[in-house]
Amino acid sequence: MEFKIGNCLIGDNHSTFIIAEMSANHGGKIETAIEIVRAAKRSGANAIKLQTYTADTITINSNNDEFLIPKSSPWHSYKNLWNLYDSAHTPWIWHQEIFNEAKKLGLEIFSSPFDETAVDFLEELNVKAYKIASPEITNIPLIEKVAKTGKPIIISSGLSNFEDLNLAIKTIRNQGNNDICVLKCTTAYPCPPEEANLLTIPDISSKLQVLSGISDHTLGSAAPIASVVLGGDIIEKHIILNDNEDTADSFFSMNEDEFTKMVNDIRFIEKALGKVSYEITNSALPSLKNRSSLYVSELIKKGDVLSKDNIKAVRPGYGAHPKFYKKIIGKTVNKNLSPGDRFSLDFIDE
Repeated sequence: MEFKIGNCLIGDNHSTFIIAEMSANHGGKIETAIEIVRAAKRSGANAIKLQTYTADTITINSNNDEFLIPKSSPWHSYKNLWNLYDSAHTPWIWHQEIFNEAKKLGLEIFSSPFDETAVDFLEELNVKAYKIASPEITNIPLIEKVAKTGKPIIISSGLSNFEDLNLAIKTIRNQGNNDICVLKCTTAYPCPPEEANLLTIPDISSKLQVLSGISDHTLGSAAPIASVVLGGDIIEKHIILNDNEDTADSFFSMNEDEFTKMVNDIRFIEKALGKVSYEITNSALPSLKNRSSLYVSELIKKGDVLSKDNIKAVRPGYGAHPKFYKKIIGKTVNKNLSPGDRFSLDFIDE
């Protein structure tokens, strides 16, 4: 399975597609948003992702109990949902400039729409893919509209069960769109490691016949790196310029240096995974001399009998194979041998 986002091939036998999620980390400043795009490029990410909504397209400005943010939430200071999303959203008027910067740098860029008007807007920007955020997994009209664009679709699983995922994928495929990747996600900020359940990643591919990966909210890079070992095709991780930034998402985001290290570690792991092979590699060939082999350990005269006292399996590896050790003990030799001589089966009287 594979599909293409922009110039990047994603799937079996291709490098992991690494997405830097900007989300609210621009802090309300277009200059910061542009610099995050540049940081994503410097870090080695393949793509930068935005979220396309306004407070009014994602919620209602209400102080009814249902719209208030509970005290247990890390976003409690925003009081209600409308205030949170008004602060966190990326103004639509910024999108074109952000897209232009990404394209100039050769960085893929796309977004998560949260309503159908956002899809229309993003189509005008000619996005190459769409992300369905985990809270929208039940928004079947939105998923259907995105599927009709024919663009690849990445889905976060954070607020879905298997039936929800199945319905979303069926909805997409009913529109003739089969370019789908499901990211294992735990919608907790930050995500406790014991709830990451990374073993779900290969199961997603197997059961749903889609590409898979991780939308990661754990702290650090261990989980994304592990996802590569488990066969994940895509990684999404939040990025921020530096730890001094205070935004709605800063407390669980990676700074540029951390993101760069994660990317480098992932690329190292991809090389290290290699292929199934029992052959001695080219770089290991010079070390063959360090294997054990049979050597003469005491003076042996022609006609003497080989014993554990005059023949040993030692380094280096130029003598006869140690597998012959037991067979040659008790045999007589046909020539004089000195300590340190490599032993050959040709030295035995038959």
